[in-house]
Amino acid sequence: MAGERLLMRKLREILRLKWECRLPHRKIALAAGAGLGTVSEYVARASAAGLSWPLPEDLDDAGLEQLLFPRATVGGESRSIPDWVWVHNELKRKHVTLMLLWSEYAQAHTADHICYSQFCARYRDWAARLKPTMRQVHHGGEKAFVDFSGDGPTLVDPVTGQRQEIELFVGVAGASGLVYAEATMDQQLESWIGAHVRMFETWGGAPEQLIPDNTKTAVTKTCRYEPEVHRSYGEMATHYGAVVIPARSRRPRDKAKVEGAVLLAQRWILACLRNHTCFSLGELNVAIVELTDRMNRKPMRMIGRSRLELFEELDRPQLKPLPSNRYELGDWKFCRVSIDYHIELEHNVYSVPYALIHERVDVRLTAAVIEIFHNGRRVTSHARLRGRGKASTQPEHMPASHRAHAEWTPSRLISWAEKSGPATGRMVDQIMRLRPHPEMGFRSCLGLLRLGQKHGAARLEAACVRAERLAGFSYKTVKNILGSGLDRVPIVDDGASTVLPDHENIRGADYFAPEEGEC
Repeated sequence: MAGERLLMRKLREILRLKWECRLPHRKIALAAGAGLGTVSEYVARASAAGLSWPLPEDLDDAGLEQLLFPRATVGGESRSIPDWVWVHNELKRKHVTLMLLWSEYAQAHTADHICYSQFCARYRDWAARLKPTMRQVHHGGEKAFVDFSGDGPTLVDPVTGQRQEIELFVGVAGASGLVYAEATMDQQLESWIGAHVRMFETWGGAPEQLIPDNTKTAVTKTCRYEPEVHRSYGEMATHYGAVVIPARSRRPRDKAKVEGAVLLAQRWILACLRNHTCFSLGELNVAIVELTDRMNRKPMRMIGRSRLELFEELDRPQLKPLPSNRYELGDWKFCRVSIDYHIELEHNVYSVPYALIHERVDVRLTAAVIEIFHNGRRVTSHARLRGRGKASTQPEHMPASHRAHAEWTPSRLISWAEKSGPATGRMVDQIMRLRPHPEMGFRSCLGLLRLGQKHGAARLEAACVRAERLAGFSYKTVKNILGSGLDRVPIVDDGASTVLPDHENIRGADYFAPEEGEC
């Protein structure tokens, strides 16, 4: 099509030189860069069509061609033009190529078909006008395009020698085209976000927008108008003052920058590493950094300047400064608060305020901390527990009755009991000592507390003195003494020891001595 446009311009110039300038055909041929025979033929065709100079204003190139060449010719031979709409639709079908379509077209028009190169050129010119492409202009520091390369580098296990293909993360600055590349073990969330953080730190700042494709680590729900960004990914972007704007699904032109950067990374990094054996991720990334730096410093053919020079001039001054603290990856989960005002995570339990019983809460898990949110408000946090079957309970999360019970300890119980008197303190101490575990005596001790509240500290102390004399170290003994009023009866103690009277039924120690000859 471009050749035909050039032909029409040359035809108009030939007619102008002939009828307006009145030059001979030989000079017209030299001025227009055409053959003498071509000039004669064009002038003859125009005269036969009844044209004169100036040409009619409403006569466009298509109309002029139709007047002079009723059927298009190449080398004087007529030709059939393919149905470009049919070609375009057929190319959308799997495995269909231009060569196949041209072969079918040539078989159908054996005598007047155009050659394969003309077939391809004409179709591309037609398709270019079918859907114009908007040229995107990226401002400095505005956008960073990110993606994983389809092909990745390879690691070798130093023990087994087994080769493992891993992933290559690629990011590119929008204005300068500076490329960042890093090898990761997988495409999981931790690798995805970690690569972003290290890219920002390498660049010394963060862009305003992040443009990923619709990978699961970036977008949890694809939608043309309202895609749902992964919560942790969006949180990371917010931490650095950026926003995530995913490219439309199956629209590679939305992220043409990173598509080109991926191609560069494959050609200038992966291809250069094809004969390089790496045994660890760190060793591989050292090599990738060197190759990426070499690529970014190389002057671009069309511009004459390197990507690094453009980055220092365009992008770096406009990047947002990095925050003081590095982003710490947190995974989000949803939990429902149990009736015991705890949530269960990874086989351990964590308390929340008891008012949230049966409520649904959001939980953010980092390497060291568990944060719990309700309706977007942070309600508490815990140190993350390792292992299984452990519990983290904060006293302020308990109801008042539970908190009062949980705050009792052996030393606190004894200290409280001694306020009523030393006998009460000794009673509490003995109650806990006589149990296999002190906690098993807490209920009995709290029972004594209630007896003191009911009968008073003085009566409780007197009851404990009497129970101690009887060696009855239990809640029931003290309760029975108070209930029968024995705590008010003085204890008689004359200090004399009891002497047993002589009696025939009292045998004595000699009775149990062995007789002679017995063992």
